Amino acid sequence: MSDQSVCELTATTLARAIANGELSSRDVVEAHLARIASRDAQSAAFVTLDAEGARRAAQICDAAPAPTGPLHGVPVAIKDLTDTGGLATTYGSVLFRDHVPVEDDLVVARLRHAGAIILGKTNTPEFGFGAVCTNRLCGPTRNPFDPELTSGGSSGGSAVAVAAGMVPLAHGTDFGGSVRTPASFCDVASIRPTPGRIPSPRRPLGWDMLATHGFLARSIDDLELALSVCEGPDAHDPLSTGGLGDDRTRAGRPRIAATPDFGVAPVARDVRTRFAVACEALARVADIVPSSPDCGGAIETFRTLRAAHIANGFGELLKTRRDELTPTVIWNIEAGAKLSAEDYLNAERRRTSIYRSFRDLFTGADFLVAPAASVFPWPNEVSDVTAIDGTTSDTPIDYLAVTFIVSLVGFPVLTVPTRRKANELPFGIQIIAPPGCESRLFAFGRTIEKTLGFSHRRPPA
Repeated sequence: MSDQSVCELTATTLARAIANGELSSRDVVEAHLARIASRDAQSAAFVTLDAEGARRAAQICDAAPAPTGPLHGVPVAIKDLTDTGGLATTYGSVLFRDHVPVEDDLVVARLRHAGAIILGKTNTPEFGFGAVCTNRLCGPTRNPFDPELTSGGSSGGSAVAVAAGMVPLAHGTDFGGSVRTPASFCDVASIRPTPGRIPSPRRPLGWDMLATHGFLARSIDDLELALSVCEGPDAHDPLSTGGLGDDRTRAGRPRIAATPDFGVAPVARDVRTRFAVACEALARVADIVPSSPDCGGAIETFRTLRAAHIANGFGELLKTRRDELTPTVIWNIEAGAKLSAEDYLNAERRRTSIYRSFRDLFTGADFLVAPAASVFPWPNEVSDVTAIDGTTSDTPIDYLAVTFIVSLVGFPVLTVPTRRKANELPFGIQIIAPPGCESRLFAFGRTIEKTLGFSHRRPPA
C-alpha cells in the first residue's frame, strides 16, 4: 500500500487495519509525516510537529500484544489551544511561544488512552480570536482548495490537516463556530457535541457552555469514534454529569426544519443559493419544512456574553502585555470592558428564551438544518468580514451569527460537506439536534453521506 493511499484512509479504517496486522502503526505514522513534509510548508497547518515522539509512540503500539484502544496506532492532531503534556502549547500567541505544559488536557489524555498518536499541534489565531487562521508565530493556514483563501478561524489548522490527508482525525474547539466554519471552508465533516459531553475539568467557569471541544474528520464514522473515546463525566466539570436526551431515532422519514439564517443572521446570497440546493437534495430522504426558532435578539445576546467571558479571561493580559497582543485580541477584550452585571443578566434572560424556542421547535422536528458558514472563504490578506453583500456588519463577529446562535443554546451540531460542482468552493450545512442526541445526528449523517454523497472530496495535490 502506497503512502498516498494510506493518507487517504479514514481513522476508522486505519484503526481496523492496524488492529488486524494489515498495517503497522509505524508505517501509518511515517506516511502521514511524509505527507506533512510535502504539503505543510505551503499549508501552515501545524505550529508544532512531534515526529520523534510520534515514532516512539508508534513503536510502542506495534510492540503491544493487543490493541490498546479503539484508536490504537492512529495519528491525530490537537489544536494548539489545548494543553499537551511535554509538547509546546502556544495558544497562538508569542506570549506562550516557549510554553510546555506538564500534563495533558483531559480530552488529549483520553485520546492517548484510546491508543491515538499525537503528531503535533495545529494552527489557530491568537487565543482562538480571529477570522483568519494566522498569528505572529505561524500562518496564514491556507485553504487546500485555493491557497490564496482562508481556511477559517479558529480551527483552520485542524481542518486543513484533515482535508489534505496530513492526519485522518483532528481535534478542535468551538466557541462561536470555530470547528464548523473551517469544516465548511475545507470540505470536511465536524462535530460540536453537547457542552459537557467531552468534559473540560480545568475550565475556570464551570457552568460556561459557550465553548466546547470537537472534532474534524473526513467521515461520520470517524467523528463518532472520536467522541466515543472522549465522552464521559468528570467530577470537576459540572456540565458533564447531567443526563442525556432521548437519542432514539424515530421511525419513518425524518422531519427537518430548515432555515438559511434563523431569521436574524446575515447570510450571503450565494450561500443561500447553495443551501437551497442542499435542502432540495435532503428532500429525497426527509420531509423538509421551512422553520426557525425565535432568535430575536440572539446576535446582541451572544455579543454581550462572549465579550464578558473574554474580558474576564484575558483582561489582565491587556493591562500588562498589550503591546504583544494582536489587534483582534485587543478588540475582543475591550468589547467586554464596560459591560455591567445588568447587561450580562439581561443577555442570560434572552438566552433562556431562545433556548426554550429551540426546545419548542424540536417537539415537531427531528433535526434543524442551516448553513455552516454565512460566507465563502475570502483572501487571507483580509483579516475580518466587515460586510456581506454590501451591507456593513456592526462588529467583526457578526458573520458568525449563523453558527454562534447554536453555541448560545448548547445544542449539538454535525456539519457535513454538500455535493458541489468541480468549479465550486466547498460548502457545508449544520445539522442540529436536541442536547444529548449525537447518536441520532451520526445515524442521519451516515444516511446522507451514502445516499446523497454529502461527503469529503480530496483537494488538488
